[in-house]
Amino acid sequence: MIRTVTLLVVAGATLAACAPERQVSGRALYDAYCLSCHGATGRGDGPAAAGLPHPPADLTGIAARNDGSFPMVRVMSVIDGYTRRGDRASVMPELGAALQEGPVILYDAGDGVATPTPANLVALAEYLRKLQR
Repeated sequence: MIRTVTLLVVAGATLAACAPERQVSGRALYDAYCLSCHGATGRGDGPAAAGLPHPPADLTGIAARNDGSFPMVRVMSVIDGYTRRGDRASVMPELGAALQEGPVILYDAGDGVATPTPANLVALAEYLRKLQR
């Protein structure tokens, strides 16, 4: 009996270790961290936007403002807060610490270098890419 229980526990642990990681939802992250200011469509018309000293950016025009190319690495840096450190005029929170929760993936920004990057950060930026008009 004890041997059977032990085998079941070991088998269960082995299967759990082989199970794929839970898929990160960029939409869920957007809803949790961005929607209140940037709105459901990303146009900067969220319920909290009216109370801000500067209107939130229209996230649907990021590619248009960059000659039709979505600047993935720059977008991730802005979300993370890396490129905004010391910018006292920005009211956008630095989400780096919040998005570090969860798995880390190897992300290649097109330069052939796979960089360990929080999966949540990549998923959120990929969701913003989908919002482009």
